[in-house]
Amino acid sequence: MAKFNLFQKVWQAHSVGQLANGQTQLFVGRHLIHEVTSPQAFGMLREKNLPVRYPERTFATVDHIVPTNEVSEPYSDPLADAMIRELRKNCEDFGVTFFDVDTGKQGIVHVVGPEQGLTQPGMTIACGDS
Repeated sequence: MAKFNLFQKVWQAHSVGQLANGQTQLFVGRHLIHEVTSPQAFGMLREKNLPVRYPERTFATVDHIVPTNEVSEPYSDPLADAMIRELRKNCEDFGVTFFDVDTGKQGIVHVVGPEQGLTQPGMTIACGDS
């Protein structure tokens, strides 16, 4: 009987197919998004008239541009204000849970998952961040 390490077990459990180029296609169990990289993805979905495939598995937060010296909108930084409003609208339009700045759940995208109990051992998680 072959022995597998934890990585191999998780990989195998989430493998849904082999692509023609030899790469493995994995099922992603949780998708964490934020205000910087998500507008492009939402734009593509709109352009192709596609839904978010699993909105109940997708969670968004404002991570990079939250003003630390202001608590009410509109924010004095017009870019930050626009990005927050766009993420909020995209989440509403696509049925994605949004941890908004006033929810007490907003924070660093890599930290929000564990803090909110969204990321669990054995899951596959994707996040368009560094």
